[in-house]
Amino acid sequence: MTSAVPSPRTEAGPASPLPAAGRRSLATALLLGSAGAAVVLLASRQGWAEGTAAVAGGRFPLTAKGSDVTGVPAALAIVGLAAMVAVFAVRRAGRLLVAALLALSGAGTVLTALLAHRDDSVLDGRAAQTTGNTAATVESLTHTPWPYVAAAGGLLLLIAGLLALRYGSRWPGMSGRYERDGAPRTRRTRPVDPDRPEDLWKALDRGEDPTTT
Repeated sequence: MTSAVPSPRTEAGPASPLPAAGRRSLATALLLGSAGAAVVLLASRQGWAEGTAAVAGGRFPLTAKGSDVTGVPAALAIVGLAAMVAVFAVRRAGRLLVAALLALSGAGTVLTALLAHRDDSVLDGRAAQTTGNTAATVESLTHTPWPYVAAAGGLLLLIAGLLALRYGSRWPGMSGRYERDGAPRTRRTRPVDPDRPEDLWKALDRGEDPTTT
């Protein structure tokens, strides 16, 4: 009687390469997301409004940075940047949620930057403090283009989020130690050679007893 010879186990082949559309969308989203967050943070540190306050000795110049007017765009840019990184750490429904958060961060940045463009309350308060008159307001008020720059950065974040929503399911995950079904891959280790000190140290680092091999 002949015994059946067990068929050799077939190992899973390498993952299929990322499609061209997925590669382009991934590179574009990374570029737009990181650039958008950097632009918003840079614009928030710049002067958004300038004016003067009338004092006894003449006129005192006043300046309000974007972070003085509103801290929302910078905060949303940081949230968007974190969401951009988190997209690669989650899968399936979690990736969709994080991508939606990225898109919402971009949209919120655009909205708040545009709404804060004409906010003069910060300079009015500084004019009142400088002159000692609570009814004083800023004079010769001018606004810089930096709020629009911040809004443009938010638009880049929004586009990155939309790309993640559309193509994120095709993007790879952060770790390659897991198969598509979520099962961890078996790690193949080389037998320890007792005559090679480096092998002994590597075995100890892995928590193995080299004397038992």
